[in-house]
Amino acid sequence: MTQLPTREELRIWRDFIETTDALRAELAARLQHDSALSTGDYAVLLALTEAEGRRLRSSELAAVIGWERSRLSHHLGRMDKRGLIRRENCTNDNRGAEILLTEEGASAFGRATVPHLRAIRDLFVDALTPDQIAAAGDLAEALRGRLNR
Repeated sequence: MTQLPTREELRIWRDFIETTDALRAELAARLQHDSALSTGDYAVLLALTEAEGRRLRSSELAAVIGWERSRLSHHLGRMDKRGLIRRENCTNDNRGAEILLTEEGASAFGRATVPHLRAIRDLFVDALTPDQIAAAGDLAEALRGRLNR
């Protein structure tokens, strides 16, 4: 049987989870305040900005941002209504849709990026020493490796 976490390990785990939740909530609040974009909007716009031709199949987009396809579909509907993205039938395959970044979406992403990066600097980077930043990178890599096994 695998040994259970110690009291101290559980305290550290809870601190870690509660702190990352608070950090994500504050980043989301600042992003919404500064740009009227949600973190979901930003994730979609970032993925499309980085994609070749600023377009992705919806299944590829879901994989890139780590969302279930149904969740993405509902979210894309709201983004489409706001003019941030556009859905089109795939040119080489009628079974799927491609999601395209519109000029309005690219503009919204551009306006959001610098304030969002400043918030990351303020809340994360400036709160840590260079050694702590490196340790955070090592921690993330170790956890991701364990999850991907």
